[in-house]
Amino acid sequence: MFMAKPKTEKRESYEIFSNTTRAFVYNLKAGPIQRMLDFDFLCKREDPSVAGIINPGSSGWHKAFFGKNEILIPVFPTVSEAVKAVPYADVMVNLASFRSAYDSSKEALESKTIRTVAIIAEGMPERQSRELIALAKKRGKWIIGPATVGGIKSGCFRIGNTAGTIENITNCRLYRPGSVGLVSKSGGMSNEMFNVIAQNSDGVNEGIAIGGDAFPGSTLLDHLLRFETNPDIKMSVVLGELGGKGEYDIVEAKKAGRLTKPLIGWCIGTCAKVFPTEVQFGHAGAKSGKERETADAKNKAMREAGIAVPESFEGLGAAIKTEYERLKKEGRVKDVKEPELPKIPQDYAAALKSGSVRRSANFMCTISDDRGEDVLYGGVPLTEIIEKDYSVGDVISLLWFKRRLPKYAAKYIELCMIVAADHGPCVSGAHNAIVASRAGKDVVSSLASGLLTIGPRFGGAIDDAARYFKAAADSGMPPEEFVEDMKRKAIRIPGIGHRIKSRDNPDKRVEFLKAYTKKHFPETKYLDYALAVEKVTLEKANNLILNVDGCIGVTCMDLLSSCKAFSKEELDSIVEIGYLNGLFVLSRSIGLMGHIYDQKRLKADLYRHPWDDVLFLEK
Repeated sequence: MFMAKPKTEKRESYEIFSNTTRAFVYNLKAGPIQRMLDFDFLCKREDPSVAGIINPGSSGWHKAFFGKNEILIPVFPTVSEAVKAVPYADVMVNLASFRSAYDSSKEALESKTIRTVAIIAEGMPERQSRELIALAKKRGKWIIGPATVGGIKSGCFRIGNTAGTIENITNCRLYRPGSVGLVSKSGGMSNEMFNVIAQNSDGVNEGIAIGGDAFPGSTLLDHLLRFETNPDIKMSVVLGELGGKGEYDIVEAKKAGRLTKPLIGWCIGTCAKVFPTEVQFGHAGAKSGKERETADAKNKAMREAGIAVPESFEGLGAAIKTEYERLKKEGRVKDVKEPELPKIPQDYAAALKSGSVRRSANFMCTISDDRGEDVLYGGVPLTEIIEKDYSVGDVISLLWFKRRLPKYAAKYIELCMIVAADHGPCVSGAHNAIVASRAGKDVVSSLASGLLTIGPRFGGAIDDAARYFKAAADSGMPPEEFVEDMKRKAIRIPGIGHRIKSRDNPDKRVEFLKAYTKKHFPETKYLDYALAVEKVTLEKANNLILNVDGCIGVTCMDLLSSCKAFSKEELDSIVEIGYLNGLFVLSRSIGLMGHIYDQKRLKADLYRHPWDDVLFLEK
């Protein structure tokens, strides 16, 4: 179990992140959280940077990976509970939508311990942004965003998805600090700049994307001034864009001597001049309403102020390299020794998708598949099943037998379900379900109570009837000999006998099944044999008739054998596995649930069996 450990290191004024930064993530977004933890592991942090998750309305633990080990991160329902439990976390990565980002950010800024809030959401109303900015300034706190991917402190801390994949982070050498500070309006372009800087220097020390809104929580200049006082940052890069006046603030600071370190700048959006009308780029703030706000005007002003501005974006790399090589020649920067990187285990799902691993499956399934756009039942798309009016019997045949049986067979399955659906409240299964329901048990528990009574004495004789009658009929054993053989073995003939029904009071359900079978089945070999056995047993007692279990068992055998869809081995397997008892279970569940609903609708009290129905005996 992972529990965050308090850290007491004092942070310098220019630092908003370090290798001991502990953060809350607002909203349980497993992907960004795992990416932050993977970056921590790559940087060889002692403790994960995610100290807690704030997920409105829920609490508990979130399981994630720290390297190859699974850890538990506490989940809190509110900001107040989180800061109380983990007071040493001073950053909140806010993954809330624009609808709730304001309230959650405001609460974080008003807390005593959270010092920096990164607001990822786009579309936050400008009035709300300005209110949060005023609150942050009043309390001496930092906002990154809104509408940002966040930022990264190389080798220390990463906000959410900043810098993209682990491969990109490795290629850009963000696993250890470099000498260059980067601040950008664009999150996407900052990812590109990480790569450009890594190719032309020793890499990024810290990179911040302030977001593209008209009112960012912190400005380009705010972060450049931080970089100015950070002794580990030897030069800075700023990537602005058309619209707004943030770049002119940098120009004034440069002229006033507030920015003394080498500074390379570029303002994107120079292509806007080729359009005949004013252009709104992707960011809310990327719109030049005046000539002064164009990218060309800003680049010219920065160049005139002494900032190294190339002739085009493509020249940024060369400009960075020139400044870096000068610093290196002067001895102000030294080559960084590359650390040995730990290997981050690949997530199994990603490895499987890429074909990098194989694993023997624990489960096998041949009847359905829901991985595609359409669910397959026995290889048939659900759309086809609905559009071509498949019946319930057809669906059962697809899912049970993996093939569509003839129409008369599907109809027979449905007839079995109808005749076996219920047999009154007094049979054992219904009785148990009713008693459980009246005891206050839920529907599923009450149903299970009823189904557990199904066995050799109640509804579970269908498989045995099919097995015994089929074996006798296939062997050519005369019905009389079969009856005597079962008697010698002291085995009651499954499917023969009824407590209530008799020759003079036949079971209507059996009559329906026999009539349908005789009319529609190509052959009735097993039914005929069972009826011949019934003649023998009726000579012994008037109630030794073929009952509904026996009739379903033998007619199912006739159905499956006469439709020519199954081999002898498949037929034997169907009986052995228990398909036919399953038909009774499926059918009787309908009635059992009816009894359960009936008792709950009637608000029946707890059942207690009457004393006068019990024979009390003394030893």
